[in-house]
Amino acid sequence: MIKVDLTKCTGCRRCEVACAFFHTGRINRQKSRIKVLSLYELGLDGPVVCNQCQERYCMRCPDNAMSLGKDGQIIISPTVCTLCGICEKLCPIGAIEIHDDIVYVCDLCGGKPKCVEACSEGAIEFIQQNQAQSVSLSGAFKKTKRKNVSQKQQWFLKEQGLKIRKKWRARHA
Repeated sequence: MIKVDLTKCTGCRRCEVACAFFHTGRINRQKSRIKVLSLYELGLDGPVVCNQCQERYCMRCPDNAMSLGKDGQIIISPTVCTLCGICEKLCPIGAIEIHDDIVYVCDLCGGKPKCVEACSEGAIEFIQQNQAQSVSLSGAFKKTKRKNVSQKQQWFLKEQGLKIRKKWRARHA
């Protein structure tokens, strides 16, 4: 599982570059499985990536094109996937995207996530499945049901940022 510490993220996008290059040999933001957003109104930059949530909404694939890997990551079978978009629609935080007839979701780079290696700020950490505690996203699912991928990503990052801001204010009040 990828754990993000938004208080350390500078928005440099090295994680995006490393991810896209590892998977495709190209530097292309759309082909990255981790997306860094800038929420200027909050003064916040941060990545959105699969949280390996408890609910696993994306696994409701009608074609059974998705399975779980040894580290709990989502594995997509491109020969079974019909690109119906259900996984993209069901992911409450926008961590699954379809571009150029390919489904993009974090696969943990086979157990050595390149985004973690690329992050010089320590904002991204890889936690082994046996040590990870998956997060429930049922509340997010209800609130983002009618949003598109970009809107879901922004909503999720904003929610995380507001939690950080609230903690900071409580400590400095």
